[in-house]
Amino acid sequence: MSSFESKVKEALANPLNQGELENADAVGTVGSPECGDMLRMWLKFTEKDGKRVIDRASFQAFGCQTAIAVASMATELLRGKTAEEAKHLTAQELTGDLGPLPPMKIHCGQLVEGALRNALENDPTAAPAVAAGNMAPTLASSLQKKAGGTLRIVPID
Repeated sequence: MSSFESKVKEALANPLNQGELENADAVGTVGSPECGDMLRMWLKFTEKDGKRVIDRASFQAFGCQTAIAVASMATELLRGKTAEEAKHLTAQELTGDLGPLPPMKIHCGQLVEGALRNALENDPTAAPAVAAGNMAPTLASSLQKKAGGTLRIVPID
């Protein structure tokens, strides 16, 4: 077993920050049509030394083991970073202790990077306060939501 594989296995045995984050200040969701993976990331900010920094980050993923391992590493790396600092992190940096991803798994890091960027897209300080008891929808409920738009899929017999 390679060093990368053992690190992924270790991250999967004890994933960090997995699950919804109550009262999150920012939420981002992305999906990859290439592999079918989906990932949602929650961010909670706090004031530290006059700066607004990420206090906690969590994730929920429907995807491969590598995407889950990268998301677990990334949520730890984000702690203490400002939104601006987090915005500039690359997929390679978000892998943390996993190190460089094999070529066929690079999209896993890009998935995590996409969820982070999606969460940071709007200024979290301008986001409306969430009413008590109202949380962002879960990733599972987002998948069950009826698709909008005008695209029609017709099965071929």
